[in-house]
Amino acid sequence: MRSYGKEKKLRFPYVFMACCFFLAIIGFTFFNLFSQRIFSEIPIRRSVNQETRDGSVSNIPFQVLSWKPRIFYLPNFATKQQCEALINMAKPKLKPSLLAQKIGETAESIQNVRTSTGVFISADEDESGLIASIEEKIAIATRVPRDHYESFNILRYKLRQKYDSHHDVLDPAEYGAQKSQRLASFLLYLSSVEEGGETMFPFEDERNMDGSYDYMKCTGMRVKPRRGDAIFFYNLLPNGTIDERSLHGSCPVIKGEKWVATKWIRDQPYED
Repeated sequence: MRSYGKEKKLRFPYVFMACCFFLAIIGFTFFNLFSQRIFSEIPIRRSVNQETRDGSVSNIPFQVLSWKPRIFYLPNFATKQQCEALINMAKPKLKPSLLAQKIGETAESIQNVRTSTGVFISADEDESGLIASIEEKIAIATRVPRDHYESFNILRYKLRQKYDSHHDVLDPAEYGAQKSQRLASFLLYLSSVEEGGETMFPFEDERNMDGSYDYMKCTGMRVKPRRGDAIFFYNLLPNGTIDERSLHGSCPVIKGEKWVATKWIRDQPYED
């Protein structure tokens, strides 16, 4: 004779275990979906691929450092030899770095804002073709053609030299009418720095934007210079207005020396 009481007791543990297993599967599925939704928004590493003029495929890896503002990190963008060649090209021509003056400013009032030395060098001045080849690689990485580029501004920061927080955009309200705007900035680090010299973004992720920020402070997100690496960030929002979060600067060099090649990219074809 079958005993229903005993049958129920035998079935209960199996039913309970099956329910637990089912709930675990559902929970794991939702966890995966949630994780993908969150972490897929900021890719750890991707790459840009494009066929070059000689038929080879150029692969340029990059990482997203921030979406506010949009900042991208490109490791090993240039070789040691290329970096050294740019430094040697610039050394004999260095002069105190200039600074665009806002309406009402004087050279004396802004003389301590930027203390580096530098020089502008265009691809037309470089018979070796090195600058042209680097610009072509930048065009692949940024998807902005070379005729939108300003000349390379190659800079040297010695001990304690720095550049206080600033925007690369020249706001017409502060600088007067502009024929075009600096859509983005590309910084190629030509040397590593033992200590200091980081590129800082104090307004990254909308921090320090309460109106009390000290522009001489070296704070916020920092990118340490490493020879051959580069960063690329947008100064304008997709709608063409200024991204206030793109405020950035160069922290004082504490030990060593910093060399960097800056390329400003315009929102339309540009003539120096």
